[in-house]
Amino acid sequence: MLRDEINNSLKDAMKAQDKRRLGTLRLVNAAIKDRDIEARGHGKDPLSDDELLGLLAKMIKQREESAKVYEEAGRVDLATQEREEIAVIQSFLPQQMTEAESQAAIAAVIAEIDAHGLKDMGRTMAALKERYMGVMDFGKASGTVKALLTAG
Repeated sequence: MLRDEINNSLKDAMKAQDKRRLGTLRLVNAAIKDRDIEARGHGKDPLSDDELLGLLAKMIKQREESAKVYEEAGRVDLATQEREEIAVIQSFLPQQMTEAESQAAIAAVIAEIDAHGLKDMGRTMAALKERYMGVMDFGKASGTVKALLTAG
């Protein structure tokens, strides 16, 4: 289970006194606990592995945006810190799909659910997220979905 893997890595980082990894994993655990508490408030179970993958992908995206802002502001040290955190978080994600694999998967889902036009974009994205959480970049995928739905 992904939670166990994160907690074991946290313990290893403590033993190795790897401050960057330890700090990042503590942030990850805090985010997971926040989402679990939120889910419990709505009467839901703790996050599943797929939901955890989505949370980790979101954390990576936030750090990528922060790193970009830091670089534009000339704060290379902070941008480097963000990129180091990204590397730690990415180690828990499965291998990302290539551009060609993503396009093939998107085309297959569009054909499978018989999507036509932009009105089916939400349905298409929902199906993709259900099947490819954590392995597909949905920011890029939405552009591809839009292009395929308007072309078809």
